[in-house]
Amino acid sequence: MSGDPLSAALAMIDARCVMARAILAEGQWSLNLQAHAPLMLVAPARGQFWLRVPSTGQSILLTEGDVAVVRGDLKQIMSSGPELTPTDGEALFRFHGGSTVHLSSTPDVAVVGSHIALNRTGEDLLLAALEPVTHVKATDGQAATLHWLLDRLLTEMGHDQGGSDFAARQYASLLFVEVMRGYLADPAGVPPGWLRVLATPSLAPAVHQMQADPQRSWTLEDLARTVAMSRTTFAERFREAAGTPPLAFLTHWRMRLAERALRDEDVTIAALSRSLGYSTESSFSHAFKRVHGIAPGLYRARRRLSEPAM
Repeated sequence: MSGDPLSAALAMIDARCVMARAILAEGQWSLNLQAHAPLMLVAPARGQFWLRVPSTGQSILLTEGDVAVVRGDLKQIMSSGPELTPTDGEALFRFHGGSTVHLSSTPDVAVVGSHIALNRTGEDLLLAALEPVTHVKATDGQAATLHWLLDRLLTEMGHDQGGSDFAARQYASLLFVEVMRGYLADPAGVPPGWLRVLATPSLAPAVHQMQADPQRSWTLEDLARTVAMSRTTFAERFREAAGTPPLAFLTHWRMRLAERALRDEDVTIAALSRSLGYSTESSFSHAFKRVHGIAPGLYRARRRLSEPAM
């Protein structure tokens, strides 16, 4: 797998927008809303609004340039003021029968919501790495890009022209990438785990090498050399950032690659073993079983039985 570490991670979790919606409002308003995917991004394309997530006790004022990432199983209240009693926003979307709810003919606030789907691996990795609600503020370098993407989203949702739904989902997916870049810009604010090690510039080259060449028999010395550190310093810093030793991280990444291949490809277990750096099919099967509790062949059979027919 080539590319930078974040690109490789995004490809692994298969993050994609499955729905984009907007609220146009002015004055006093308050709506109960829910996500239709494991993650939801909410942002003001114009103006500002309050986001309240009752189960967490959080109330956040979002202004232009801010984006909130909310776990999809949490109910949300979006409003002009946190003290207002909400009405049923989902019923309003059904009544309007489209992707945009118009609460005013002269709106001064435009709220965009992007519903982000993930594959099973993505749900395991990303939902565990993010807080229930993550408030991402745009850096100076990001502000113009975020504003442009949000403007394009609103434009596509507001015009009934060929390809608008498709285009809106693509812009919303790009918005997710931009938000992840902003979130990872400050490694100290990211909990220990796979996202934090991706965000740490002094360690990212080692992650890149592991992701780009999982077949190689990496040693701790090899990986330390890629970031010009001593073996001990590298091991300590990596474990502090990732929450796991470097070679355990490599094994975890190989198992994620194996999951995807077993789910989506017709590769043999023997060929998959070699592609992930295992000298024998038996050694790969033992490693896979330690992580998943079942053999790779049985994992493949169960996953394919559970997948809905196309």
